[in-house]
Amino acid sequence: MNIIETIQRVEAYLGERFPVAKINYASLVQKKEVPVHRLSWGYYLGGLALFFFVVQLLSGLMLLFYYQPTVSDAHASVEYITEHVPGGALVRNLHAWGSSLMIAAVLAHLLTAFAMKAFARPRELTWVSGVLLLGLTFGLGFTGYLLPWHQIAVNATKIGMQSIQEIGQYLPGQMSEWPRLVKETVQGEATVGQATLSRFFALHVILLPLGIAGLLGVHLFSVQLHGMSPGVDEPPRRLEKFFPTFFIKDLSVWGVAFMVLFILALCLPFESFYAYPLFEPFNPKGSTPDGIKPEWYFYFVYYPLEILPYWVILIGQNVVGMVLLLAPWIFRATSRATLRLLAVAGAAYLIIMTLFGESIYHLFKG
Repeated sequence: MNIIETIQRVEAYLGERFPVAKINYASLVQKKEVPVHRLSWGYYLGGLALFFFVVQLLSGLMLLFYYQPTVSDAHASVEYITEHVPGGALVRNLHAWGSSLMIAAVLAHLLTAFAMKAFARPRELTWVSGVLLLGLTFGLGFTGYLLPWHQIAVNATKIGMQSIQEIGQYLPGQMSEWPRLVKETVQGEATVGQATLSRFFALHVILLPLGIAGLLGVHLFSVQLHGMSPGVDEPPRRLEKFFPTFFIKDLSVWGVAFMVLFILALCLPFESFYAYPLFEPFNPKGSTPDGIKPEWYFYFVYYPLEILPYWVILIGQNVVGMVLLLAPWIFRATSRATLRLLAVAGAAYLIIMTLFGESIYHLFKG
């Protein structure tokens, strides 16, 4: 195969996945239809993830008016927002709860899309962009956790950064130094300090949101080009217009989601059982606090580390990551019934590990 044939095959492949020549108002608005079937509720989860991302952007921008990304002022600025800025506690709670709900929506969206085989040709790149969006969303959660600069956040970040360096012991030769270099590059100095906070702040408010916005554009553009995945093997009960029928339903779901988020942010004080308290400011001379833990969306990795060797978890998460990324090709011939079973198993694991982690933490705390 010469270079001309290679270029032609790549053009044909991308042309099928992004048939931009067929774009017009009629195909994107007037003629676009959504299949209605027993799993069509899953179509709303992608919109929910988008909605919570918008909430994060808006609430984060409001917090930026007062937040100070320095080790001396970060905690005090968050405390000032919470206790003295009118509506500050509400905005901070909206941002905190919105983060969790966004990650939950993205995970649910990925599992339902997997169950409906939404990655089938020609939607492979739609799926790949979605998996990458999940990774960036986890990155938002990890970098944002450090910004209040309290004792648990700093110590948890130290553990997370140290786990990156430990990967080196399982790599051969000079490759064993790569994880250490990655850790030092992200951390910025020998230990978690001002350089780390500055870099996490830049990642959280600039680089990761820009990356998500770019990938989101590709993802939504692909969805608009190819429409909703059929989702099931049998014919849909009916087809409904995307605009205005499905669009209005989507907005209704957004309204309900905002009501739930607003009630959580308004009615759960920071010292309640399920809330986001501002812990004591970081003290470099202080000891690692008891009950240190990551946010709930990292429990599926954190608690298996308590009972399994690190190398097992490392191999497992890399295998799962590659399988997810290459799902359109690995599961090309797999039936939707089998995919639904795998999705249910994945959801069960995430739910069990989350409930287990929360019960252990609150039992220990109490």
